[in-house]
Amino acid sequence: MQGRYTQRWRDPAKDPRAEAKTNLITPEGYQKLRSTRDFLWRVRHPELAAKVQEAAANGDRSENADYTYNKRELNRTLSRISYLDKRLDELQVVDRLPADPEKVYFGAWITLEDEEGAESRWQLVGPDEADASKGWISIDAPRARLLLGQPLDAEVVLPTPEGKAQFIITEISYLRR
Repeated sequence: MQGRYTQRWRDPAKDPRAEAKTNLITPEGYQKLRSTRDFLWRVRHPELAAKVQEAAANGDRSENADYTYNKRELNRTLSRISYLDKRLDELQVVDRLPADPEKVYFGAWITLEDEEGAESRWQLVGPDEADASKGWISIDAPRARLLLGQPLDAEVVLPTPEGKAQFIITEISYLRR
């Protein structure tokens, strides 16, 4: 569409502007998504369905805030379950070491040292399990893409909030979390 209106895409996977997510995931990440999906289906869904039914029994639904809220939450939960079902089918669990464990690939824990000698440690994980507070960065992140295939002791220039900085890869390991 032209002008000030933009096209909204209900399904992000069909949005031509969206970048495709990598379908790789660690065994731990897959298990966490699976247990989240199971919790939503076995616990949250029946709980919300009962609340909706109870609120509907109270009469006029158009002015019933409990009904409206719980129905919205039930729909969000069902939508999340549907998304997780689809995503879990697409994912490929990486549970083996790469052919060359001396280089950075998916699942690697990498220790980087900056020019001042400060160290930081990151693991390259799938986009569904990325969490910077735990040191897990998505394999799709610009920083991760620059690290892929790099050997031990390689000097790399990576983006930082302050600009670009030079780092040395001081350790590569493929240990479980």
